[in-house]
Amino acid sequence: MLLVKERPPAALLRSLSFADIAFLLGAAILFIPTMLQVAEFNWTTEQGGHGPIVLATGLWLLWRELKSSSAPRSPGNVVVGLAFLVPLLAVYIIARITGILEVEALAMYGALIAGGYLLLGGALIRSIWFPLLYLALALPPPDTVVAAVTQPIKIAISEWAVALLYALGYPIASSGVTIQIAEYELLVAAACAGLNSIISLGAICLFYGYLRHRQNFAAFVVIALSVIPIAIFSNFIRVLILILITYYMGESAAQGFLHDFAGMTMFAVALLTVFLIDSLFTRMLHLRSAKEAA
Repeated sequence: MLLVKERPPAALLRSLSFADIAFLLGAAILFIPTMLQVAEFNWTTEQGGHGPIVLATGLWLLWRELKSSSAPRSPGNVVVGLAFLVPLLAVYIIARITGILEVEALAMYGALIAGGYLLLGGALIRSIWFPLLYLALALPPPDTVVAAVTQPIKIAISEWAVALLYALGYPIASSGVTIQIAEYELLVAAACAGLNSIISLGAICLFYGYLRHRQNFAAFVVIALSVIPIAIFSNFIRVLILILITYYMGESAAQGFLHDFAGMTMFAVALLTVFLIDSLFTRMLHLRSAKEAA
């Protein structure tokens, strides 16, 4: 049995080149102050609560992929790298001065990837494409983009919930951004607040799909494409629960502990739906393989 000794920290440090050290220092200068602000202003909210988990699991996955990658390390094209790095650094500086955290974080991350390309080369960067994509989900998205994407979905979900409950005989109606059931009134934005966590659901689904089907790209794509429908379906269930809680137990119950319980139920429904889709797709692949073998 062969025992492979790990390289001691001192030997690892001696193997770092000047370019490696310069990149690590530059990355720390960009990364630390920006991510401290992201942690303070975004990760403490419901919308960004997944950030620390994504960062921790993403860094682990990045290190894992770098160690297992067979792609050669060769410095990237200087002209191409600088063509991306210089404008991104300019945007980063402007966004930091003006206090636009979302733009600052995205520019910081883009600059780190451009610097990594200059240091490691395109082949190695391409081999770790998923950890880089996954880590981007730890950054705060622009609020205007989130609002523009989720607002039509929120209205549609509320209309579907009202139509279903009305068909079941409940005294319910909707008008604009409000839902009226019996003597109670709910705001669509409050009832559909779970859609703000669509990125959290997406991160969980993508991480699960990649680890489960890394060697089966078709299965990974199926899970990735199912993220948005799953988020919509699970939030639809959440809205139904909140409306029924309001009807049977009152508005105060719907805004208290049971409101958080509905949110946990939404996540449970989303995860179970992912597992169900994965199970059905895997079974279809096995049946297809068995038919082809026969």
